[in-house]
Amino acid sequence: MTIDWNAFAPWPALAGGVLIGIAAGMFVLLNGRVAGVSGVVGGLLRPVRRDVAWRIAFVLGLIGAPAVYSLLGAHPHVRIDAGYGAVAVAGLLVGVGTRYSSGCTSGHGVCGLSRLSPRSMVATLAFVGAGGVTVFALRHVLGV
Repeated sequence: MTIDWNAFAPWPALAGGVLIGIAAGMFVLLNGRVAGVSGVVGGLLRPVRRDVAWRIAFVLGLIGAPAVYSLLGAHPHVRIDAGYGAVAVAGLLVGVGTRYSSGCTSGHGVCGLSRLSPRSMVATLAFVGAGGVTVFALRHVLGV
């Protein structure tokens, strides 16, 4: 994936971060739950009565918001420098990682860090560290 740093504008990025923070805060205040995507989706795999509707609404919002945005405005050009196989393996590894760490970057990185959770601090450091090591190994060692 490449980023056009010349077109980067900090204000939309800041606004997006603020919106994510507000949404996560509202979710925990109104529902008493952390807005961790892997936990929300995982709950759909083992449905519990009276616990499915809000999970479906959450996932539809994750899918629907970018769809609406793309209809209303120009979306950025995204180019992923990997094949379908590599993307599939990466997705599976992310899924395994979220199971081992009992959560994902949204649950630990956004919600857990804001609550000063030591477990979330360790998990987030592991996510970022593993990502950094992976990129270094792929780009500089393997030359991919």
